[in-house]
Amino acid sequence: MDELIVFFIIILIASILQTATGFGFSIMATPFLLLLFQPREAIQINLILSLFISCILVVKLWKDVDIEVFKRILAGSVIGLPVGIIVFMAANINLLKMSISFTILSLTILLLFRFRIRPSQRRDTIAGGLSGVLTTSLGMPGPPLLLYFSGTETNKATLRATTLAFYLFIYFVSLLIQASVAGTTAVTWLYSLYALPFVSIGLVFGQVIFSKINQRLFQGLVFVLLLFTGIYLLLNSF
Repeated sequence: MDELIVFFIIILIASILQTATGFGFSIMATPFLLLLFQPREAIQINLILSLFISCILVVKLWKDVDIEVFKRILAGSVIGLPVGIIVFMAANINLLKMSISFTILSLTILLLFRFRIRPSQRRDTIAGGLSGVLTTSLGMPGPPLLLYFSGTETNKATLRATTLAFYLFIYFVSLLIQASVAGTTAVTWLYSLYALPFVSIGLVFGQVIFSKINQRLFQGLVFVLLLFTGIYLLLNSF
């Protein structure tokens, strides 16, 4: 019973974060889910619930999606997904995590000091490609897009809607790959079903938070999430 309560709290907080920012469910939920479930089950629960959140929100937020940017990051991710699998199979996973953590932390610090990126079609595609690589190598599609959109000072509504639309594709593909390669269990789907009411509550509270924060505060929250991601990966690599 205690584990079930902890599970519900984790899912609620992660859902609020994902809804408010368009990012953060995996980083917030996965480390704790790994303490409660087998790795395969933890990752698949994360993918199922992230996919559910994206499905619900994209219907409401589609008007805010930058369609042209979305198409380019999607095209880039199609190239990046198989590259990420190759990286995962060939690279030392801890060294990979450490390298990515240093990259995320360095770029986030640069952004904090007002370093900016000029958006272009080519850079949109590269950001999508890097996101695809990180999806199949580490299960983390968010950081490249957040770094890129923060660097281009993308409007908070556009950032959230475009990343959520992208996640709809990337999480669906990742879940198919996971289920096909590693298989799935009844526990995965049962606990995902148990979690849906708490995800729904998180959707409501996350939307309220999003509507209350301005662009500056939203940007600050994104930086906190990026720093947390970089530090988490660094600690996890040891």
